[in-house]
Amino acid sequence: MHNAVMHKRIMDPAAADRAPEDLIIAVEQLVRYVRRSATAGGLSTAASSVLARLGREGPQRLTELARAEGVSQPNMTQLITRLERAGLVRRTADHSDGRGVLVAATPTGLDVFRQRRAERAEALKDLVAHLTEAEQDAVTIALPALARAVQDGPERPAPS
Repeated sequence: MHNAVMHKRIMDPAAADRAPEDLIIAVEQLVRYVRRSATAGGLSTAASSVLARLGREGPQRLTELARAEGVSQPNMTQLITRLERAGLVRRTADHSDGRGVLVAATPTGLDVFRQRRAERAEALKDLVAHLTEAEQDAVTIALPALARAVQDGPERPAPS
């Protein structure tokens, strides 16, 4: 944001009232931009999200995946079946509960996860490179701070 515009926003109380809405719009645009940049594996957003979760967190029960991704168990079962057919995940016995099944990313799935993450990182790097040095410094501080707040902060409110 240009310094004069930023100064006006700081000095204008109406702009301060719009700041949270402006921030969420910026976050939504950033997420869409970065998501579109990841093309490895030709995955849907939902499939990419599940594969990323398995890549970051390791094997999980189907019920845990469904809850974490905010989808029904039948929908998650269908998605896992598609990912399994593509060779990206596999189901294995849960050794802590003989009746349970864990879903794990396969080596191919982990490769796709890493490729997609690299594509997203490169897109973000290219985007940040177009900013001024001060803006780059602000992004470098603000994005990790927001991620930490999400990780450490209170749970999201339940939908009303």
